[in-house]
Order: sequence, then structure tokens, then C-alpha cells
Amino acid sequence: MKRSYLGEFEEIVLLTVAVMEGQAYGVALTHEIIEQTGRSVRLNQIHAALQRLEDKGMVKSEMGEPTAERGGRRKRLFTVTAYGRRTLQEIQDVRVNLWTRMPDPFNPAISL
Repeated sequence: MKRSYLGEFEEIVLLTVAVMEGQAYGVALTHEIIEQTGRSVRLNQIHAALQRLEDKGMVKSEMGEPTAERGGRRKRLFTVTAYGRRTLQEIQDVRVNLWTRMPDPFNPAISL
């Protein structure tokens, strides 16, 4: 399968779905991303990114059980597919490689 490239926000959403291990749904993802990044994020942005990731085959979704906290409504739960995990690993590999090749990034004597 040909690798799809992700924008920064899609990458954050995909990584957050992976971190939440089966407990990832729209509202929970929104809160977690806000908490971890400090970004202002709206639920519709999360849903749009999840749809794009599902279209690319990087996440899959299923309906969870009804919950009392949602008035008996069900949550759509997202999980990362094997393809999504491979993509995250490739992204991490590229970034680690570039960071390790950069001259001491925290030495103020070296100007970038």
C-alpha cells in the first residue's frame, strides 16, 4: 500500500487515537489534544480529521455500547489500524533521523 502523507493536525489526531487505546471518541480526543498541545480545537475539526484518516485506512471505527452519561446514546470509538501504526512509525523514524543529524540544537554558540 502506498504511504499517505499526513498534515500536522492529522498526525496529532492519529497519535492521540493510538495513545487512547480503544477509548478514543470525538469529545475525549478533543479534550486530550487541547490538554496536550494547548491548541484551540473544535469537535468538528476532530471529526473531519477522523473521517480523512478513516478514508486513508489509518483508523477504523465502531459503535460502542450506550452510556448513561450520554443519555443512552452510543459513542463512535476509533482505533488505529496496522497501516496507521506503520505510518506513525515512519513519521517518527524520519523525525528522529533528522534530529540526530542536526548539529547540537541546544548549543547557543551554533546559530541555525
